Amino acid sequence: MNNMINHPGVIAGFVIVVLVMLLLDLGIFNKNAHVVSSKEALIWSIVWISLSMGFSGVIYHFEGFEKFTQYQSAYWIEKALSVDNLFVFIMVFGFFNVPRYLHHKVLFWGIIGALFFRAIFIFAGVGLINLTYLPEMNLFGYAVKLNVVMLLFGIFLIYAGIKSGTGGDDDEEEKDFSKSAGARVIYKFFKVSKEFDGANFFTVENGIKIATPLLVVVAVIEFTDILFAVDSIPAIFAIAPDDPFILYTSNIFAILGLRALYFLLANFIYMFSLLKYGLAVILTFIGVKMVIAPIYHISSPLSLSIVAGVLIISVIASLLIIPKKGPEAEEK
Repeated sequence: MNNMINHPGVIAGFVIVVLVMLLLDLGIFNKNAHVVSSKEALIWSIVWISLSMGFSGVIYHFEGFEKFTQYQSAYWIEKALSVDNLFVFIMVFGFFNVPRYLHHKVLFWGIIGALFFRAIFIFAGVGLINLTYLPEMNLFGYAVKLNVVMLLFGIFLIYAGIKSGTGGDDDEEEKDFSKSAGARVIYKFFKVSKEFDGANFFTVENGIKIATPLLVVVAVIEFTDILFAVDSIPAIFAIAPDDPFILYTSNIFAILGLRALYFLLANFIYMFSLLKYGLAVILTFIGVKMVIAPIYHISSPLSLSIVAGVLIISVIASLLIIPKKGPEAEEK
């Protein structure tokens, strides 16, 4: 964890804040499944963003401006890329006809899984990066030290950015989520009922305990997050490839606020139709940054400025060119 390991209080504070907020979320404020209103979603969005920005202030106090901008860059990149998740969440809930009052529970347990899998991806990724530096060589007149993993990540992100910007994922709407890997795992190990049983993951039919479709939906959401991590995790490695603490904390704070963002934007997601092009530009920029890093270093403050600028422009452009009709309102 580089320098942050010298501040165990900061690490402990992060863990305590996350655990306390999750316990409050599940055990008090959302003990009973209910439809989350826009007002409630807005309040929780403000809470999570405030906590995230407050933590960045702690990093600035202990580590200075460079680490502060690294955290901010990683946070907003993850936050922006997570918007893609919202489109998929809407389609998953619609495909399985999940009642609206159950959406929060599904997303909560999905994010619990994300806490675990993101830790594996980030800490293993940093370790792998440290092991894959090539001996210093001369390239175009520069003495450079290439990293195989970072170079491959960069090329992949450039490809992903171009593909995303040219509509390579438009066929997503036709996807049969009952055949996704997450759903297949549940169907393989459990018999699944055809009907939901409230907020229960398991029910009893004819004296036999079986899974409900709600468990299938959670598995699909978990697997979807793993797929999205393939884009977002390499992207943040470009920001601080040797500092897993900065990467993990920024990533987790962004993910924890995703549920509230979903409920806040689910009915208005069509208003951000051009955001995908902004995300494509960001992915491509991060990929280029990774590829040219051995020769030319783009500073964290400059990266933050570019990411923020692209996001702002794409959001404003989306709001100025709103489609005439949004998605059909959910009936459940």
